[in-house]
Amino acid sequence: MLIAYRTGSHTRFYHRFHTVWATKYRYDVLRGEMRERLREIIRQTCAELDVQIVKGVLSTNHVHMFVSIPPHLALSTVMQRIKGRSSRRIQMEYPDLRKRYWGRRFWARGYFS
Repeated sequence: MLIAYRTGSHTRFYHRFHTVWATKYRYDVLRGEMRERLREIIRQTCAELDVQIVKGVLSTNHVHMFVSIPPHLALSTVMQRIKGRSSRRIQMEYPDLRKRYWGRRFWARGYFS
């Protein structure tokens, strides 16, 4: 098996993380148009951070991602950006979620890695 190392200006690395996080209260809301928009937001955020998505799956109430993260970024920083930006944009674009998610939180606290 040949490992594909990524390179930076002074580094070669192979940092892979499997992360899982869920919607608040595990509500099954990741469907249809919202699901596609969420996928797009996550891809944009990862591209801005130079995070490579190796594999990703959106279920109806949680997200699995297998990502390659550059060594200058902490996993917690990447997850903070992904969850924060996606939560804010989804709630702005789908105002009917405010009835279900009060307190401006779309994702449950924390994540699994």
